[in-house]
Amino acid sequence: MTELVEEDCPIRRRRCTIDEAAAIFADRGEEGKARLFEQRKMDHLHLYTLNGVSDYFYGYMVPSTGYLRTFALEPFADGFILRFPRREDPTKLLPPKKFTALREVFDEYGRWLSLLGMRNVGALNDAIRSGRIEQVILVAEALHEKRVAEIADQILERHKGGVRLVFIAGPSASGKTTFSKRLAIQLLAGGIRPYPLTMDDYFHPRSYLIEKFGDEADFDSLDSLDVPRFQEDLGRLFHGEEVTLPHYNFRLGIREDGPTVRLAKDQVLVIEGIHGLNPHLLEGAPTRDCFRIFVSALTQLNLDIHNRVSTTDTRLLRRLVRDAVYRGYSAEETLGIWEGVRRGEKRNIFPYQEEADVMFNSALSYEIAVLKPLAEPYLLQVRDPKLRVEAERLLAFLWWFDPYSTENIPGNSILREFIGGSNLREFTPISPENGR
Repeated sequence: MTELVEEDCPIRRRRCTIDEAAAIFADRGEEGKARLFEQRKMDHLHLYTLNGVSDYFYGYMVPSTGYLRTFALEPFADGFILRFPRREDPTKLLPPKKFTALREVFDEYGRWLSLLGMRNVGALNDAIRSGRIEQVILVAEALHEKRVAEIADQILERHKGGVRLVFIAGPSASGKTTFSKRLAIQLLAGGIRPYPLTMDDYFHPRSYLIEKFGDEADFDSLDSLDVPRFQEDLGRLFHGEEVTLPHYNFRLGIREDGPTVRLAKDQVLVIEGIHGLNPHLLEGAPTRDCFRIFVSALTQLNLDIHNRVSTTDTRLLRRLVRDAVYRGYSAEETLGIWEGVRRGEKRNIFPYQEEADVMFNSALSYEIAVLKPLAEPYLLQVRDPKLRVEAERLLAFLWWFDPYSTENIPGNSILREFIGGSNLREFTPISPENGR
């Protein structure tokens, strides 16, 4: 790879017929890619060729290999990690990290996809066209429920040793809310009464943050939370005291009084928030009292063997649809803030993901087929030239998927959190005896 970069070999783009491309990939045994082309009924496409090897990519390539000087290829488990720079600093690699837990999640999801016969988008499209998609949905949802139950069983076992704090953290549009409610149901079934708490209720007043940090105020940082108040409330609850919890009024940007509660001895607090894995949140507290869960949509579905489906794109499509359905936001508004959301995640969430006791992968193999017909009309309305490029990239990506309706999606599915129709939206776990 280094030699290719030093040689600055040209990467040539050429137009060819779909039949010619299909023959090239069939000869190489890439049936998945050939099948995907046939499903789209294209007349022509563009191949990229490097040193006599041609391939198709779902985006634009650099003109030559000399542009790709900053990378690292390192062995990892039974494979390797290809590291490349972030968009905001294209000449610098971040220090290497261990991704042991993350690898296990990807391996698990890969096994799920193999079980479903759903390794690439062509197979998903085939399932939709043949009617097998209903079976795929049922099995995918059953695998989710099985994993939620396994996590609940781990908490039940750790509860015997004193665990009373369950933290749920994850990036935007990862499905934390639905996951926390499904986990609460499983805990109730196991004989533990969970009490839900959200870290968002501990935000400092908006005026305080602006006064203290000015234009540099980062509402996604740990400094935006009243950590001393959070720690004090937890301590008092665990000592059996009655505590008036805060409730944050986002419209006014102020904290108000919420419910007054006293925890029973058999209860656990289930706390949802992006900082749940940050060790500074409960600095000095014994880790044996806590159980930490990281939730994200870590898809392993690929367009083909050389082109992956971005986990970030999956979350962006989820958020775009959810913002439109529940908040009345346009696609331009969601796309306009997305880079800021991603910067906050890189600073405040992803550095701590390996601190989790377990990870839950909320991705569903079929979800982009369901999100496609919902997201496309919003993306087509984007007119801002700066955002139009991103909208067109997403539309081009969605073009490869056959659409599927929301009709057969279960009411408790993670996906319902974003497309609407969740039967868990109003669900609240059983409260303490004096709670509400």
